[in-house]
Amino acid sequence: MNTILLGAPGVGKGTQAQLLSERDGFVQLSTGDVLRTEIANGSELGKTAKGYMDRGELVPDTLILNLVALRLDRSKSYLLDGFPRTVAQADGLTKLLSDRDMKVDVVLSLELPVEEIVKRLSARRVAIKSGRVYNLIFNPPKKDNICDVSGEPLIQRSDDQPEAIRVRLKEYENKTEPLKNYYDQRIGIQIIDADGDMETVYRRVKAALA
Repeated sequence: MNTILLGAPGVGKGTQAQLLSERDGFVQLSTGDVLRTEIANGSELGKTAKGYMDRGELVPDTLILNLVALRLDRSKSYLLDGFPRTVAQADGLTKLLSDRDMKVDVVLSLELPVEEIVKRLSARRVAIKSGRVYNLIFNPPKKDNICDVSGEPLIQRSDDQPEAIRVRLKEYENKTEPLKNYYDQRIGIQIIDADGDMETVYRRVKAALA
């Protein structure tokens, strides 16, 4: 079963993707991870992608699809995380899978009210030196605003300020709405209520996949 997992920043999509990979045998396919791997390995595709990124340009859809094609194996169940991002990528993915007698079986969209997402993301704090990330709601440090590992002060990144978060969410909505319509017309989208702890949401995801 090949599943696309949609969800705005802050809805817990990454957590659910990890649980599905660990507990249910899904192979998580994240284009960001694939890009980093190919660049680190110095492959030709990785070098080409790095060239675009170094110039501050978006990596073309055709190159992203070529990177995804390298990972596909008919014997595995994939969890597509953060891909596709556009209708053009969705069309390309449909052809890519069809050529291998594969298809997208399920599209899940984890959803939360905007203000709940803002609350979650604005509670994030970062330790610059150690790189550790905390959340004042779900994963607070032992001492207020102090990293447990390095003892350094924790900061709130500028893009985690409430107004910046709302801008990011609006951009996500504008870009993702056509994609959601694309899949809703073809195979349907199942909406998952992402409000609750990770186990509660996991049970809802599992029920949708049953």
